[in-house]
Amino acid sequence: MHFRGGAQPAAVVLRPLGLGDLLTGVPAIRAVRAAVPDHRLVLATTAALAPLAGLVDAVDEVLPARELEPLDWSGAPPELAVDLHGKGPASHVVVADLHPHRLLTFASPGYPGPAWYPDEHEVRRWCRLVAEGLGADADPDALDLAVPAVPPPVTGAALVHPGAAFPGRRWPPGRFAAVARWLADGGHDVRITGGPAERELARAVADGAGLGEEAVLAGATTTLELAATVAAARVVVSGDTGVAHVASAYRRPSVVLFGPVSPALWGPPPRAQHVALWHGDGTGDPWGTELDPALARITVDEVTQALERLLARR
Repeated sequence: MHFRGGAQPAAVVLRPLGLGDLLTGVPAIRAVRAAVPDHRLVLATTAALAPLAGLVDAVDEVLPARELEPLDWSGAPPELAVDLHGKGPASHVVVADLHPHRLLTFASPGYPGPAWYPDEHEVRRWCRLVAEGLGADADPDALDLAVPAVPPPVTGAALVHPGAAFPGRRWPPGRFAAVARWLADGGHDVRITGGPAERELARAVADGAGLGEEAVLAGATTTLELAATVAAARVVVSGDTGVAHVASAYRRPSVVLFGPVSPALWGPPPRAQHVALWHGDGTGDPWGTELDPALARITVDEVTQALERLLARR
């Protein structure tokens, strides 16, 4: 897609990262919309996330983008460009090269702006950037997405999502299988979710739980079908990965397992229907190639007890 500006002033927001990154940026995107209600808001994100970006009511246009690469933009410079990607010049220059009338970034050499605080929750960090930079109200709890128009493959299921981007954030599949078996023994319709590359992992979890092939949804859903399935779920169990943020976006009960990264930085919002389990000290490696010791300390019993409390509330 090649975007051309029109007569209406444009605001470009850069966020070409992963699923969780996109969803944690939604409150800040809404705050940009509130700050410039007469602008056409263009969200520059990855082509893979374009369907989900279309579920954010503040977004008028999705511009496919690649991380730290120039944007495919021509025509008049946007009136406003906002870097919701990173803290330094490598991403700042991507929006600065659009020659916007106004540029909003975190402070770095050559770029004035609000200060970056490394110990700030990801949602609040970007909300603060917009609040301080544009004077807009930013609600960190404004995480909601529209429900996709596509029908979910299943409704009311207990979803178990064993995958994560890096091994350090992947709880052992045998423990996920034990949780799935506990849910199935309790009469729940259990489905194992994931992307195409996680299908074998999902099958291993399903087999370990004594579930059939029909329980494996990994690799069998589109992005929108997965979102619709989460929106209609009974409960979601996952590690620190994008599906946890989808559960927050649809306010579905969830248990999220953290290891190398503290939930104080990436965890779900403080709502009764979300439980974050963590035994770390914040020194783990989120890109680690081995199971993080803090994640390994989370037991099956802890997860099933958290699920029991959540399900009892409903």
